[in-house]
Amino acid sequence: MRRFLIYTLALIMCSCSAGDKGQTLSKENERETGEIYEFGIRVTDCTVEEGIIQRGEFFNNLMIKLGVPATDIYSLTEASKDIFDLRKLKVGNGYKAYFTSGEEKASLAHLIYQSGRTSYVIFSLRDTISVSIYEKEVTTKTKLGEVRITSSLWEDISRAGINVALASRVEDIYAWSIDFFGLQKGDFFRVVYDEISVGDEVVDIGTVYSAAFFHGGKNYQAYRFIEDDSTSVQYFNEKGENLKKAFLKAPLRFTRISSGFSYSRRHPVSRIVRPHTGVDYAAPKGTRVMTIGDGVVVQRGYSGGGGNTVKIKHNATYTSAYLHLSGYAPGLRVGSRVRQGDVIGYVGSTGLSTGPHLDFRIWRNGSPINPLKMESPPAKEVNKSNMASFMVAVGNAQMVTDSLVSCKYLDTLVNRLRE
Repeated sequence: MRRFLIYTLALIMCSCSAGDKGQTLSKENERETGEIYEFGIRVTDCTVEEGIIQRGEFFNNLMIKLGVPATDIYSLTEASKDIFDLRKLKVGNGYKAYFTSGEEKASLAHLIYQSGRTSYVIFSLRDTISVSIYEKEVTTKTKLGEVRITSSLWEDISRAGINVALASRVEDIYAWSIDFFGLQKGDFFRVVYDEISVGDEVVDIGTVYSAAFFHGGKNYQAYRFIEDDSTSVQYFNEKGENLKKAFLKAPLRFTRISSGFSYSRRHPVSRIVRPHTGVDYAAPKGTRVMTIGDGVVVQRGYSGGGGNTVKIKHNATYTSAYLHLSGYAPGLRVGSRVRQGDVIGYVGSTGLSTGPHLDFRIWRNGSPINPLKMESPPAKEVNKSNMASFMVAVGNAQMVTDSLVSCKYLDTLVNRLRE
């Protein structure tokens, strides 16, 4: 059996306090010796200039701009072979130029070019000419994120001081369970995840181990688990039911509901009261629209008041439609097979419309239903042969969450006592 991938409590407690110890000691050593090191090189007596690679700027003319003699440029070019391809300088990437100070004429001692998120190329001219690669240390900490909804998922995660990349991960996990356009003030979620940092900067979100989302009076739990017969990570609730379902809760992201399902809505353009058997999602023109489930395209074209429309037949029971599109996904045509989450078009305002939005509709057995109230059958559950292992994983995840909650509240209490 594959074991549930999560850190033990001991490792978590260590990560709460040990993460910045090495850096703190390094800073103390610098203060004691008076020496300053950056990127592993001594820059005590240097002045620094920062810049970015401009369009049309190559290694040679950059070095000329920094005052490097032609002979040294040639030597650096030779030293770069098998270390770094100088043709791969990218427009927009940053660099730092360290110049000697205290001399009549300052000269370039080191050029640090950022080639990737954590990778740097060091071109040195101070003592001997050399080229080397410097990798910043990447640290991973298991953390507890707690967010209460007051406005929107993305804004509230940012306000809580958490990397907003976590919002996308949470949306992906709960895409089949929670309608993120219907979040209510006071909804709350708790998630255990890995935070990836370079120095003091959080650069990404790693593994999400477990989550609990309290929405509409219900607790939606999610636990990461990999079965023996699966190569992909999946999330299940506490009963072993797969959170992935036949249909997504919504066909697009980053928007709001501007009009709901009704049999007596006054049309904003014609002013005529008539049924509106769909849900309108207000969104910027060009926002990607996804199919909520697997199926076959049965309509693609202009349909009067509905404007550019795509209709997809999912099975013998369900059909969905996407109206007022500004355009269609390349290659999409009647008869095309689509998979859940595929982009099928883009938000627009074609047809009878007052502004960019998506009119999303669903039919069950030929009759319109409210998309927001549709129940979707779950995908494959945890195999019975793996249930014992899964329940152990759930218990471990709950224990780790409780420990992190205690650690967080203890830190808060200590900070208050220090004030």
